[in-house]
Amino acid sequence: MVVGERTLPKAIQLLKEVKRVSDGELPLFTSDQWEGYPEALLAVFGVWETPPRTGKRGRPRGPRLVPPPALEYAQVVKMKAKGRVVKVERTVVFGDPERIAQRLADSPVSRRVNTSFVERHNGTMRQSCRRLTRKTNGFSKDKPPLEAHLEVCRAYYHWVRPHRGLRVKTGEGTHQDRTPAMAAEVTDHVWSVEELLGVVIPPEYLQ
Repeated sequence: MVVGERTLPKAIQLLKEVKRVSDGELPLFTSDQWEGYPEALLAVFGVWETPPRTGKRGRPRGPRLVPPPALEYAQVVKMKAKGRVVKVERTVVFGDPERIAQRLADSPVSRRVNTSFVERHNGTMRQSCRRLTRKTNGFSKDKPPLEAHLEVCRAYYHWVRPHRGLRVKTGEGTHQDRTPAMAAEVTDHVWSVEELLGVVIPPEYLQ
């Protein structure tokens, strides 16, 4: 999570965080058609390549950032007319289209390049955090309180709030409520707000 305007430096900062917390395997990146994302992906995941000499006269081309074979990125391009979406196209920016199609075919959650998940998440965050509600007087005037509030909302979402889609049947007509943290097997119960706010963060994590 990065708080700020959608700029290239912020996009690079976000992707650096994604890289830092990942296991090294690149996911399939998808986004809308904002022009800064390809450059940000190259800045974080790209590799330097020096074009071979051609033998022709003139200054040789210098090294440039190119996407590695494992970097796959596709965009959802929405065309609007009179404020309404009239057409949606999907285009592959980095990667092999056939390999991306196969990854989507094997996906347990989606068969198409889309931005539905992040849009649903953004909607949930706006409902959960008054500071993100549009056209109200609940907005933050300073960045640190907003970041702190968002961190609390994110922690509540993963540890305290059960999700209907994560329920598991425990018997005939009964079920167990689960949070995302339970589904990820990092805890065995639904936390209370008191438990969440009372947890002690290890110093090495803060550093």
